[in-house]
Amino acid sequence: MVRVSLSLQTMYADLVQRGLDAEFDQQFDEGGQFLLKQRNSRSYFYYQGYDGGRRVQKYVGPADDPALRGRVERFRAIKADAAERRRIVAALVAGGLPAADPLAGDILDALWRAGVFRLRGVLVGTAAFQAYPALLGVRLPAAQMRTGDIDIAQFHSISVLVEDSLPPILEVLRGVDPSFRSMPHMADPIRSTRFVNGAKLEVEFLTPNRAGDDKQGKPAMMPALGGAAAEPLRFLDFLIYQPVRAVLLHRAGVPVVVPAPGRFAVHKLIVASRRRRDPVGMVKAAKDVAQAGTLFAALGETRRGFEVGEAWAEAWKRGPSWREALADGRSRLSAGPAAVLEDSVLSWARDMGEAAAALGWG
Repeated sequence: MVRVSLSLQTMYADLVQRGLDAEFDQQFDEGGQFLLKQRNSRSYFYYQGYDGGRRVQKYVGPADDPALRGRVERFRAIKADAAERRRIVAALVAGGLPAADPLAGDILDALWRAGVFRLRGVLVGTAAFQAYPALLGVRLPAAQMRTGDIDIAQFHSISVLVEDSLPPILEVLRGVDPSFRSMPHMADPIRSTRFVNGAKLEVEFLTPNRAGDDKQGKPAMMPALGGAAAEPLRFLDFLIYQPVRAVLLHRAGVPVVVPAPGRFAVHKLIVASRRRRDPVGMVKAAKDVAQAGTLFAALGETRRGFEVGEAWAEAWKRGPSWREALADGRSRLSAGPAAVLEDSVLSWARDMGEAAAALGWG
């Protein structure tokens, strides 16, 4: 596993901070103000301003997020520098970190500008995997980063809670590529969770299914997603809990929110075990396992194995179906990544005073 230089890692960290500043510059005019609101015993920042003489409010984020709080306090002093961000992106790509696919980058840039990550959407799937080389400071296999899908996940409770919404999602996508069209859902032809362009690139919206298998396959209405519904999926709540900020290397950088890499890797083992046994499912399962193994190795190399152990322990404790899926996924790993996973879990267990046998080893 080849690590990138400390100077590139420092530049990337600076780019992430500049990206959050840019979001504030773009989303919140200096003529407005920030307010605090209470929702379910937590405080959230909202921005209050004016649009065409009409007073509007926008959801900003949790007040206990120190990065957001700092930017609210420095709001009027923030000046985003797109030219400097472009220079940083170019330097990172020249240093060997992967650039995003141009069309996917443009789509995610439009979704970012529309507010999908401000409204606590999370980029998942292989499009999120593309953010991990820069985030972890390592070079990852290019073959594992190819995709024709962009998947965005959001908790249904958050979609209701924020009391805000994207512009009409199809208009946002057609602003990038007019060939985008909505795909009626098989279980409800009035609702759409997927949007496809002429080149067959898909943008799909997902949400955790925590209501049982009877809800599987039925689209969920999502008030914050600009008219899009979302496909409920099991195990997704584990993946998108406590996500992290990242930047995709495209143009001046596209600020995104992605799953924590340890959770992403463990979740990939789970979904690999549940792929259908048809040829397409088997190919996808092999890619899932490869991505999981690559991240286990990267997190071990960068001394972040504790994150793997913590994610594994949480998933293992969720019940028999989770343990069955994890054990099956683990059995598919090659020797190197399997050894890193084992070492990470056993180290976490020792540090936390837990029995290895209670986490699937012993």
